[in-house]
Amino acid sequence: MTGDVTQEQQLRVVVADDQAAVREPLAAVLALAEGIEVVAAAANGTEVLAAVAAGPVDVVLMDLRMPVMDGIETTRRLAGEHPEVAVVVLTTFADDDSILGALGAGARGYLTKNAGRQDITRAIRAAAAGQSVLDREVQERLLATARTKMPPPDGPPSDAPLPEDLTPREREVLALIGQGLPNRGIAERLFISEATVKTHINNLFAKAGIRDRADAVRRAISSGLA
Repeated sequence: MTGDVTQEQQLRVVVADDQAAVREPLAAVLALAEGIEVVAAAANGTEVLAAVAAGPVDVVLMDLRMPVMDGIETTRRLAGEHPEVAVVVLTTFADDDSILGALGAGARGYLTKNAGRQDITRAIRAAAAGQSVLDREVQERLLATARTKMPPPDGPPSDAPLPEDLTPREREVLALIGQGLPNRGIAERLFISEATVKTHINNLFAKAGIRDRADAVRRAISSGLA
């Protein structure tokens, strides 16, 4: 589902968590929320993919640490096979590897399990509408990483200002990378082809001395674009 989403529209959600004591109460609570239908509860990534294939599904609320197939790999698979399905991560982990891994795989949102019911339902609706959402703890973690990252010998520091010759479109692309969108999601948001997105990414990486996508996320955040 893309475009604006109102509370009256029924969003079809899969809840994924390997712990039944978390998964089942969370599914029950979300089922009571206006405009949300929990269509499946999954204990691992394989079950998520099966539920999405049976579809239709709008949003997957995804735990990261699951057996058989973890949340990051499942998110990567969904981004490639079902790009119309938005992933919102809900996890106890807020370390750099988890956050950047999930966002790099294509997650549209990242919440910790300190999030309340209203935070979760807002994130589901935002993700279904094509928006990105990071809770405060995650934002602060990414900012801290951006500010403390040591510069490599062959490139600028992660908090270096962006060069003035970046085009408005290149800044838009960098902002969307910072929000965790994969190339396909950026293309859909900007109404351009994935090939054009790749061209913009190559150009802005070269101009700004950005090393990889994780560095792009840090530069976007430290520059105030994300």
